[in-house]
Amino acid sequence: MLTCTITYMEAEMARWRGQGAFVINHKSYKAGQTYADTAGNAVAGDVVYAPFGTSGGLSPLLVPLDGAATTLKNASRFANDPVPCTITGVNSIG
Repeated sequence: MLTCTITYMEAEMARWRGQGAFVINHKSYKAGQTYADTAGNAVAGDVVYAPFGTSGGLSPLLVPLDGAATTLKNASRFANDPVPCTITGVNSIG
């Protein structure tokens, strides 16, 4: 049942803001970058990265920007982890 719910949510828009730097496909992104799970869900400036569209592919440094992303985070192992509210230090440099 949980797999069906996650599969359904993958069809919804899932967008995130990174509170830390990420390296995706050998390219660095600074903190504050926005991400989408599919090109169809992306808006101008988003980095498209499909693993962020599943609860297993998330990071504790991602802030959900919509309902689908919130649902995915709540289903992930980081559901109860606090997200830093500021971007500072070495973790912010991509």
